[in-house]
Amino acid sequence: MKYEVDTHCHTIASGHAYSTVIENAQAAAKKGLKMIAITDHGPAMGEGVNRYYFGNMTVIPQQIEGVYILRGIEANILDNEGTLDLPERYLKKLDIVLAGLHTGCSPKGTVEDNTRAVIEAMKNPYVDIIVHPGNPEFPLDIDRFVEAAHEYNVHIEINNSSFTVSRKGSKDNCILIAKKAAAIGARVSLGSDAHICFDIGNFDKAEEVIKEAGIPEENVLNTSMKKVIDFLKSKGREVVPSYKTSTKI
Repeated sequence: MKYEVDTHCHTIASGHAYSTVIENAQAAAKKGLKMIAITDHGPAMGEGVNRYYFGNMTVIPQQIEGVYILRGIEANILDNEGTLDLPERYLKKLDIVLAGLHTGCSPKGTVEDNTRAVIEAMKNPYVDIIVHPGNPEFPLDIDRFVEAAHEYNVHIEINNSSFTVSRKGSKDNCILIAKKAAAIGARVSLGSDAHICFDIGNFDKAEEVIKEAGIPEENVLNTSMKKVIDFLKSKGREVVPSYKTSTKI
């Protein structure tokens, strides 16, 4: 498959990442990507990013080096009610919202607790993608999770970093999630989860998983920028109102 979008990228604002917005955009341009999402960690991660950072993301140009920039967040799910660590007044101003369970931010509950937390988060109209759901630290009822994602028009992330440097032991769960998604037609998004610009657009391990599961290209979000724009429009957001402006460095 060919990919035009990376929906999960971090900058130095996350506190444990090493590239800037500009460096990420430049790396994406070199790799032929048309769009990236800047999705730094939410405030509960406790590494320096506060809610005002997300409120001020409108200063980021819509295009840098010809690459469209989605201003977003990787929000933390804080409890079994699916509460996110950014108020609605900020979420509704963003282009894209990723959400997930994270060490140090989310309670380590039972399978039932974790599944409820994620499903409740997916009911939030601003949540677009659930990140790295195969994390063995937060086991889920896979059938219920995937079925709920399909019902609530939320994409399931297959996170490339989960097979390389993060969340060891995720692969078996991810394969089961991907196979369930293939069986019922749930949609997925491949995310690099890049914490340095060189990893932008790296989906090789994630692609192996979706190929093994038999997920068709039409159910993979980031194979097309138009697909991303149309999906976000279906969630009530116009993310590319103009194709005329571009910032060159």
